[in-house]
Amino acid sequence: MNASLIAAVKRPLRYAYAAIFRYAYVAIFPQASETSLKERAEFAYWKRRYSAEGRQLSNSHYEALYTTVYGLSHADYVGKRVIDIGCGPRGSLEWADMVEQRVGLDPLVPQYLKLGADQHKMEYCAAPSEKIPYPQSHFDIVTCLNALDHVEDFERTVAEIKRVTKNGGLFLLSVEIDHPPTPTEPISLTRDMLRRLEPEFQVKSERYVGTPDDHGLHQAVLAGQPPYQDGKPGIYIAMMERV
Repeated sequence: MNASLIAAVKRPLRYAYAAIFRYAYVAIFPQASETSLKERAEFAYWKRRYSAEGRQLSNSHYEALYTTVYGLSHADYVGKRVIDIGCGPRGSLEWADMVEQRVGLDPLVPQYLKLGADQHKMEYCAAPSEKIPYPQSHFDIVTCLNALDHVEDFERTVAEIKRVTKNGGLFLLSVEIDHPPTPTEPISLTRDMLRRLEPEFQVKSERYVGTPDDHGLHQAVLAGQPPYQDGKPGIYIAMMERV
């Protein structure tokens, strides 16, 4: 069996296994909430990555994800307040030593500190995207890379992103769209749903790439490959301005 055929079979199996896991978990632990299920699955993923990478989660690839991908440079970040929503435990903003403030927001921060996040040169804030504990218009740049489909409440998260981004500030987004829900990605976003960011945000640039068979979304964004196919799972990449 060739590699492309194996990949074509593995992707639907991944979603099927995820659905089975969700229903089995709730059946065994009926008191469990969707939140606890998602957070357990999310942390289990990162623990596996932590072990697989020799107990050292790398972050050298992040700089390009926040700059080159959007046509930005270090100069665009100088003196700015930046928050990364759904940051994960890798230290996504360690590269940004030219900013005034760099915050990683994630409800799993207490668990991530056990994976080495406490050594990173950035702030971590243990809070959900639906209730960001910062004042209105506090941040110059808000980012959410491969995380908007992981949230509990899409509408409340969008409202909070609008609230904390200052006028003239930027929102950097990359997110998989049109995919079946999984335990860690419970929301299947569509292009129509992403229009909820309007009218407060105006798109300055946008593009699509396909979802790779290995589901390495960051690598696909950096490479601009595979090509996006309309109607199939893909990755939406956009830079928006708060107006």
